[in-house]
Amino acid sequence: MIVTKSPTELDAMAASGALLVRVHELLTSMVRPGITGKELDRAAEELIRSEGAVPSFKGYQGFPATLCISPNDMVVHGIPNKMPFQDGDLVSIDCGVTLDGWVADAAITHEIGTVTAEAHHLAEKTLESLLAAVEQCVPGNRVGDIGAAVQGVVEGAGLSVVRSLVGHGVGRSMHEDPQVPNYGKPGRGAKLTPGMVIAVEPMVTIGSPEVVVGDDDWAISSVDGSLAAHQEFTIAVTEDGPRVLTPWHPAVK
Repeated sequence: MIVTKSPTELDAMAASGALLVRVHELLTSMVRPGITGKELDRAAEELIRSEGAVPSFKGYQGFPATLCISPNDMVVHGIPNKMPFQDGDLVSIDCGVTLDGWVADAAITHEIGTVTAEAHHLAEKTLESLLAAVEQCVPGNRVGDIGAAVQGVVEGAGLSVVRSLVGHGVGRSMHEDPQVPNYGKPGRGAKLTPGMVIAVEPMVTIGSPEVVVGDDDWAISSVDGSLAAHQEFTIAVTEDGPRVLTPWHPAVK
């Protein structure tokens, strides 16, 4: 069942999203060659808890950390570790914040130092696909319009959409209806109505769209070892158009 939110509830979710943006801004200032995922995870948790909020991911179905940190061929759900980032790494950092019972969810793919041209292309086109998806989050459209927007940008750039992983509704719970695939046909799927809140999160590879789960039962990587990227906003559908509740990029502020 899709749970819509009132304008007051959307404002509460926006407060959670604003804190999450602050967390991502802190992490962006820290990301560099030599830093570890563990260090980032500790900093993120300290900031979240200092504001009276809770890390949404920590303890969720047993996940052990505040952040999902997924480097290079890892698509999502990487557990932060003590391995330093290297120049040229492509690293997705995903975080959720729960403030006053409302969840916000957002991910950014970071280019560490100087990356290859193909890594930069991947990160930029994944972001471009997310921005294209935002434009489709208006009343009367359907979930398929969102997926088609992502798919068009990604496949038009010669990249692959990971089809087995999807975005989702968000609110009091981190995962609500509807599911939001990153591919689809315009005019298909659940209808978008005012008050719907969805986490749109293109997950893209430069090679095969197929993925494999790691030995830790969490990390999901491209099956062929190809580079992956992941960009995400939490977005509200309103009568006035899309409202990005986690506006970490200048284009949506």
